[in-house]
Amino acid sequence: MLWKLFRKFSGHSRQKRARLFLSSFDIGPETKILDLGGGTGGHIASVLKEPADVTVADISESDLAEAAQRGYRTVQLAGDEDVMPFEDEAFDIVFCSSVIEHVTGPKEEMRWMTDDRRFNESADRFQGQFASELRRITKGYFVQTPYKYFPVESHSWLPVFIVMMPRWMMVPTIRFTNRFWPKGTRPDFRLLTRTSMKKLFPDAMIVDERAGGFIKSIIAVKKP
Repeated sequence: MLWKLFRKFSGHSRQKRARLFLSSFDIGPETKILDLGGGTGGHIASVLKEPADVTVADISESDLAEAAQRGYRTVQLAGDEDVMPFEDEAFDIVFCSSVIEHVTGPKEEMRWMTDDRRFNESADRFQGQFASELRRITKGYFVQTPYKYFPVESHSWLPVFIVMMPRWMMVPTIRFTNRFWPKGTRPDFRLLTRTSMKKLFPDAMIVDERAGGFIKSIIAVKKP
């Protein structure tokens, strides 16, 4: 029951987000869109109502194979590159949903790291470089990420207190709850606030996506 409730809630939020995206940009068949971290391309496919020139970039070879079957161009990323393999302003729009919070450093190293200082220093560097490169390769962008202080943490479905713990407490807590909680996770993520999002995307408007009166996610929107 809990799983179905959260799936329905998430789907409703995605629909609202899609409407915001479509109302923010003029999109036609020639509009070059990069779905950055887009996996199988299923999300962008559900958002777009009209044809566009879509490229999906991701680290997963198997996901990109599925995106290619949808008819999208694909680019495989290493996941730790300082420079993305695209020219300046190669795209009209970059669509990036629930990705930047995971850009904290090498996956295997960051997932279970308990040292807060090392984790945050790495996340500062990788998230900053990711945002800088994203802004370089596009004329406009739509970057969404879960809000740090929403009452339910979106990756684990645990109460918000989980993100307030130091990592030496958070990591073993998640290892424990993964044994029985319906939503397991590997905590490579660092969630953002409106202030940190604005710092990463200073030329964007920061839009709040609300649910139940609370900020659920924050979206950096820059029109071309």
